[in-house]
Amino acid sequence: MEEKMDAIMEKNEMEISFDAVSKNEGFARVAVSAFVSHLNPTIEEISDIKTAVSEAVTNSIIHGYENLFGYGIHGDMIPGGSPAHPGKVKVRCLLEAGVLHIDVSDEGRGIEDIEKAMEPLYTTRPELERSGMGFAFMEAFMDDLKVESTPGSGTIVHMKKKMCAGPWLDSEE
Repeated sequence: MEEKMDAIMEKNEMEISFDAVSKNEGFARVAVSAFVSHLNPTIEEISDIKTAVSEAVTNSIIHGYENLFGYGIHGDMIPGGSPAHPGKVKVRCLLEAGVLHIDVSDEGRGIEDIEKAMEPLYTTRPELERSGMGFAFMEAFMDDLKVESTPGSGTIVHMKKKMCAGPWLDSEE
């Protein structure tokens, strides 16, 4: 137990950057779950993290950069990506005091109306049969979600997840 507590209390950080193409979504999911693996998270914690990261990365790719390769209707492949927005997606993770902080950012189109974008079932890509549930899933699977965006400059999705039972339980009461 003491060893696990030491792992929870240590500070650790990583950052990755990759091309805004759909095949890198899985890479981001695995990278973040590997980053927290030394904490021996539950299957539910890993699933929650992977889902939230997947949703944030997908939003950057198809909404931020309008790079639709691999996101066609009914699984059809849309060739290429937008040459005007080849784009990079960055995922930064900080593990501190048992809390995982994840920032997913892009330098794409940005979001005109964050409040509207976060409404369940709202999508700007209905022709791709997008469900409009990305932010709702991120909120449901993470403990905290904040979105910063500037039209024309990009978006940062900030997420937090409390990992394992830890010292924050005593401090919140």
